Amino acid sequence: MDDNHSDICVIGAGMAGLACATALQRAGRRVRVLDKGRGPGGRMAARRVEIAGETVSFDHGAQYFTARDTAFREAVLQWEQEGFVARWEAASKSAEDPAWVGIPGMNCPIRAMAQDLPVEWAVRAESLSREADMWRIETADRSFTANTVLVAVPAEQAHDLLSDPAATLAHIAGSVVSAPCWAVMVAFADRLAIANDAMRDPAAPISWAARNSAKPGRAGEECWVLHASPERSRELIDLPKEEVGPHLLADFFAQMSTMPVEPIHLAAHRWLYAMPASQKGEPALYETSQGIGIAGDYLHSPRVEGAWLSGNALAQRVLSAK
Repeated sequence: MDDNHSDICVIGAGMAGLACATALQRAGRRVRVLDKGRGPGGRMAARRVEIAGETVSFDHGAQYFTARDTAFREAVLQWEQEGFVARWEAASKSAEDPAWVGIPGMNCPIRAMAQDLPVEWAVRAESLSREADMWRIETADRSFTANTVLVAVPAEQAHDLLSDPAATLAHIAGSVVSAPCWAVMVAFADRLAIANDAMRDPAAPISWAARNSAKPGRAGEECWVLHASPERSRELIDLPKEEVGPHLLADFFAQMSTMPVEPIHLAAHRWLYAMPASQKGEPALYETSQGIGIAGDYLHSPRVEGAWLSGNALAQRVLSAK
């Protein structure tokens, strides 16, 4: 076989895809991972910007994660030993159920996982087709083949990719509805008169607000991440990001009953598929006869932990298949 062939091709290098690929590689399988992004992150992305001569990292996607499953907890404790994650007290429910964050950015554990895997970045899988006993993956300028293809991208993207070659899996992914979220990254010259570092109010226009600079290992004097609620995000869904930031910053100050303060940095990012509605069924699905499967938080639970568990479950289904 040529260099573009692999035993298993995992499409998507978010938490689900990398958890799946890691388990398969450790079991001795030849894996290739394709991802359309320029680097690791997915919904655990971190945005690096220069503010007042200092490089600051904003967690504009997932804000933290929990580790309640035994297997995932073991992985997280290993990441803690290696310095990739730390506990964040402000979002923790208790000492026994801590909130975890990557350091110095949420994408740190993703980066660590990707370093040990053959990941091809900036490669978007545009179509899949079955040829004889293998799969062909077409991208903009390259073709890959694999005996097995595992799709670990957001449900809406999985549906589009699988509609022709795997209708049953496509139907399951297509039944998922994901809520959007506008995220705002904002910095101020001085500390705001707000005591709490993390606030959640699902019913408010700003459903989550966090002092990003208060997380372990973060730079920046006074940096915040704001997440609009699904309802507020839908109201602003088609506006340019340059207009969305000021709207949501005004919402934030109104909710905090605080006088508005002029920011020294303001940027917005739109997550179209921020929060999928979980299927509440199998954590991963694999069609043994065709060698194709799907994983993602939408199959388990819309959390970082759910994505890891789904990816690991898919790997185990592949390894146990005859």
